[in-house]
Amino acid sequence: MRKIDSIAALEALYEAPVPASLGKVTARLGPAHRQWIEAARFCILSTVGPEGTDGSPRGDDGPVVQILDERTLTMPDWQGNNRLDSLRNIVRDPRVALMFMVPGCKTILRVNGTAFLTDAPEALARFEQRGKHPKTVIVIHATEAYGQCPKSIMRSGLWSRDDGDAVPSMGTLIAEASDGEMGGASHDDGYEERAKPRMW
Repeated sequence: MRKIDSIAALEALYEAPVPASLGKVTARLGPAHRQWIEAARFCILSTVGPEGTDGSPRGDDGPVVQILDERTLTMPDWQGNNRLDSLRNIVRDPRVALMFMVPGCKTILRVNGTAFLTDAPEALARFEQRGKHPKTVIVIHATEAYGQCPKSIMRSGLWSRDDGDAVPSMGTLIAEASDGEMGGASHDDGYEERAKPRMW
């Protein structure tokens, strides 16, 4: 298989960038960006570290981040599996990318920038849910914000289909990875009910 190993070889395969794809990028969050982000309950947080890259799904009952100003977002780190992959990466390399999605909307909003972690009481208090607080908050300094065109959502039909029954369950994935030592039906049975007390 031929490997493309230079920017010149890559660019020779494509036409010039669409003007709007360059003109849409801004270094601050304007009113339209803010309205969009405030409607998003889900995003993908991408980080990079010495061991490689990480893409972590983040969701909340309400906006997935809070907007402090035109360049600053805050994201709670709610209870999860305690692997801390994204958090370890941020401590060692502050570069982050966020991809916000709103169900039913074909546009995606992207924010790139840098981040740091805090456990300051005033930051944790902003995210109280059912009397609980996150252990840390990710503070994101946005350096780029832009909308992503809807073609990928249109091609995939993401919001108009449900393929959940066509893929293996989480228990099956865990069982396969652990050679049957963990996971399986015992993981899947009643998982959503077991998870509810540990959502926040």
